[in-house]
Amino acid sequence: MWEEVSKPLADAGYEIVAYPYDRVMARKEIEAELEKGYDGLLTLLTDNVDAELLEHDKNKQLKIIANYAVGFDNINVVDCQARNILVTNTPCDEVNESVAEFTWALILVMARRIGEAGMFMRNAAYKGWDPDVFLGNLVAGKTLGLVGMGRIGGMVAKRAEGFGVKVIYFNRKPVADVSYEYVAGLDDLLARSDLVSLHVPLTLETTHLINGKNLPKFKKSAFLVNTARGPVVDEVEVVEALRAGYLAGYGTDVFENEPDPHPELLQMENVILTPHIASGTWEARRAMGKVAVLNLLEGLAGRTPPNVVKT
Repeated sequence: MWEEVSKPLADAGYEIVAYPYDRVMARKEIEAELEKGYDGLLTLLTDNVDAELLEHDKNKQLKIIANYAVGFDNINVVDCQARNILVTNTPCDEVNESVAEFTWALILVMARRIGEAGMFMRNAAYKGWDPDVFLGNLVAGKTLGLVGMGRIGGMVAKRAEGFGVKVIYFNRKPVADVSYEYVAGLDDLLARSDLVSLHVPLTLETTHLINGKNLPKFKKSAFLVNTARGPVVDEVEVVEALRAGYLAGYGTDVFENEPDPHPELLQMENVILTPHIASGTWEARRAMGKVAVLNLLEGLAGRTPPNVVKT
């Protein structure tokens, strides 16, 4: 796929150096490459860029960093701006659609206990139909509380209509042209929701947004879904809430200390864990690559890329 989407860079005459190994690039490897001198850098969300790393761009040759992700919490944008380096990201409808679909997949898997039932089958425990085995919960008629009403949150809300689910949302401020009910207080939203889904970027303000103080506000029958960033929740406190019965279930695609989730989450039957794949569709990955390459082409040509990140 990379050869396909990077072709415009090659056609424009740029030399492309791709990391040859199927693993996360080590910090020291990135430092060593920067010292060779590059005009552009395409980073993944696992690549942390800060002032210390940028010191290895000794000739200040680097003009643009294209982050292959919508989120950019792995990049210190202020440090980059201090060196006149543009930072871009890859928002696109394909990513939004993919994450919205995945959010509903997590909700349905938890509500209908599909993960538990699947393991039951794999362990050859099924001996015949039982009216009381793996009873789940209808989502129809329930209330979905969205924390964040951006592009992805809006698409999750749209899909709720098909399931007969009421949508309420918490945001910094009401969103124009949105017909769903705005809830001014996070605690109020948590207390009213049967399903809570997180769709906020990771910032100082949103770090541990879900924590030991507000977890008791949830309905004990509620499910929490996180397809945003791991540190938006205090994972230790989520484990405590699950153990104490403050939550009926937790479905997450992201973790506070990736790639390692809290070890107790791995043992809980009412927890669904996936390896950061919410945007993982062929369509989304291809679109992200095209957006990243366009950002690079524009930035390297001295023009303003379409997806410049601003502080």
